Amino acid sequence: MKFDEMIAAAKDSMTVSRVFGDPYEKDGLTVIPAVRVMGGAGGGAGQDDGGQQGEGGGFGMNASPAGVYVIRNGAVQWQPAVDANRVVVAVAVVLVSALLSRALIARARSRITS
Repeated sequence: MKFDEMIAAAKDSMTVSRVFGDPYEKDGLTVIPAVRVMGGAGGGAGQDDGGQQGEGGGFGMNASPAGVYVIRNGAVQWQPAVDANRVVVAVAVVLVSALLSRALIARARSRITS
C-alpha cells in the first residue's frame, strides 16, 4: 500500500460514524452512544546510495466508550461511561500508597522512640 493510499484510508476510518453510533429508541427513550476516537499516521520515503528506493508507513487508531446521550420527553441528558479499568487502577494506587505511607511512618516512629 502506498503512503498516500494509507493516509486516505486513515481519513476514511476516522469519521463521525466512528464517534456516534446508531441511535436506538424504546418506549419513547432515544439513546445515542458516543466514543472517543484517537488516531495517528506517519510514514516516509527514501533512497540509498545504490539508487534503491523505499517507502513505508503506519497507522493506529484507538476507540473507547465515552458515554451516551439520552433523549427523553425532549430533554437531552449526557450519561458518561465508567471505565472499570481506571477505577481498579485508582483504587490500587490509593491502597499501595496507604500501605507504603503506613510502613514509612511506623519506621520513623520506631527510630524516634529508640
